Amino acid sequence: MVKKNWILYGVTLMSLVSMSLRSSEKPQRAHADDRFVDHGVASPVSTNRGVVATVDGQGRNIVMAWLFDVRGGYSLLVIDEETGESEEFPMPFDTAGDSPFSSLFSSQGKLYTLFNGNFVEFDPETRAYTFHKKTAPQMAMGMTEDDQGRIWAVTYPNSGLVCYDPEIDSLTDYGYVNKENWAQYQRYMAADDTGWIYFALGNTNSQLLAFNPDSREVRPLLPTTERKRGMAYVYRNRNGKVFGQALQDDAAPWYELYQGNIVPIGVGHRPEAKNIITGSQALRHLVFPDGRRIVSLDLIDRQLTTEDAAGNAHKTVNFDYSTEGSWVMGVATSPDRQSIIGGSSFPMRLFNHAVANESWSRESAFGQFNAIAVTDRYAFFGSYPGGHLMIWDPQKPFTGTVTGREGNNPEVAFTCKPIIYRPHRVLAHPNDRTIMMSGTPDYGYTGGGLLFYDMKSREHVLLTDSQVVENQSTMSLTTLKNGKVLGGTTIAPGTGGERKATLAELYQVDVNTKQVEWRKPVIPGVQTYSDLATRADGKVYGIADYKLFFVFDPEKQVVIYQKDVSIDLGRTVGEQSPRIFVKGAGEDLYLLFHDAITKVNHDSYQLTLLAHTPEPVRAGGDYLNNRIYYISGSHLYSYAL
Repeated sequence: MVKKNWILYGVTLMSLVSMSLRSSEKPQRAHADDRFVDHGVASPVSTNRGVVATVDGQGRNIVMAWLFDVRGGYSLLVIDEETGESEEFPMPFDTAGDSPFSSLFSSQGKLYTLFNGNFVEFDPETRAYTFHKKTAPQMAMGMTEDDQGRIWAVTYPNSGLVCYDPEIDSLTDYGYVNKENWAQYQRYMAADDTGWIYFALGNTNSQLLAFNPDSREVRPLLPTTERKRGMAYVYRNRNGKVFGQALQDDAAPWYELYQGNIVPIGVGHRPEAKNIITGSQALRHLVFPDGRRIVSLDLIDRQLTTEDAAGNAHKTVNFDYSTEGSWVMGVATSPDRQSIIGGSSFPMRLFNHAVANESWSRESAFGQFNAIAVTDRYAFFGSYPGGHLMIWDPQKPFTGTVTGREGNNPEVAFTCKPIIYRPHRVLAHPNDRTIMMSGTPDYGYTGGGLLFYDMKSREHVLLTDSQVVENQSTMSLTTLKNGKVLGGTTIAPGTGGERKATLAELYQVDVNTKQVEWRKPVIPGVQTYSDLATRADGKVYGIADYKLFFVFDPEKQVVIYQKDVSIDLGRTVGEQSPRIFVKGAGEDLYLLFHDAITKVNHDSYQLTLLAHTPEPVRAGGDYLNNRIYYISGSHLYSYAL
């Protein structure tokens, strides 16, 4: 535990601007093995996971923002509203890639969060972390402050409860208080004026729970018949009571929650919320004590804009911060074969790296571009959240994507929510008209669907999981020699959903009839068919569970070879659309592992190790000009064949 007199000093960035990583200014770097080249950071920016406007110990207006990049939530950024001078306060624990999903700014002016099993307090008056302690895993999804000034948090994925009392500098970890067979999200939390704590649960089957801190009694309040798919809701009213809903909806019935009891009160309740400054990773407390407010906090251009209480006296200051760059989902060769393109996440960006002159261009993206497929004219992206199929025509001016506007480029071709919400694969069929997209469904759902989109007619067919493989989602797709498509599933549910299947399957679907012609679990014990690639003779290579390399004969519908390659080579690259197989010149085929690049021997099915990578491979992968391009950390790397 970190006591109150412990101070972690920040790094003054105005005097150390060189710490800021700007990949567009960074030359390519060769490694000891000169076949590898680091082309720099694909998206050299961070995003924030909560913003609070307040004052420091000298009464100066400051902005506090949790910073997030490829490493996770790595520090707290503090910016002087008047001058733009900034300080960073690295997290006082190993974040292990985790980040804030909820924060609270208390009535006493302290900032709190909990992630990677660590509860932390930051005092803007002293500009220091003044409390830190380990908790049960993992991260707070909801937080609140009770009438005694104690700070409460409820954590994903098992509803752990934590209470910090700043008066006695003590944290109580109550452990897990609710059991489900799915990962629990708890976005809302409140305390009544008698000390009972309430939180709202989702997404598979909503629930309202009450907790008595003195007796440690836990009461599930909603009967089974009133639980819904989605997120429940609670808030603290100014009258001292808590009110909630089975699903947050203006038209839905309300419940009064008090002293651990629930009373239905029907519709028409008008919330009068007590002011508690808390929220998700999207927390925005934008008003300073003197009435000035934040208009914009721009981490891309590194500018802070504020205005006075009347909406006048706009002021913009420049600031800086350190970053290792955004999380990158994967890369592909551009339609004109002159660039490597891809999408970064948080912030959502589309990047283009021209290989001839090592130049970068970056634009705003409509969501997180999980999956990519290209033809000689278009690039197709599967975008999360929402399950959007995006079409980008690089031969036309980039205009961005604005909902409801004509002439978007990239454009939203079709939105699949809730049947597909998190895309895992986009396939451009060689018939020059059919684009397929697959993925897992919306939060709280189990099985995902399969989209067929016709580029000529602009019509679509969206199959549900019951029409493909029930309670499963398609993770991998490849076109077979006969023009039909082979799909590989995952039994992983949508985020926060219930896993129901036990064995992943392969299936064959006809792109003309949109009918699944056969399906079967071809390898015992497999949970995910991670990637598939068709070879010239029609047989299919596959990776299952990121470790089993196999060869499948689609005519006989049997696996003719399989080997656990993780024993010698480790696991393959992951990510939401992993792009493990990289097709090279002619019939050459390569595989990307976490720290190695291999080549397939088509005769023996053996994998030949070409090289160990200088840094771990995070995401795949494509071929251009006799080089394999991939992502390590936030950097674009390539390997010369």
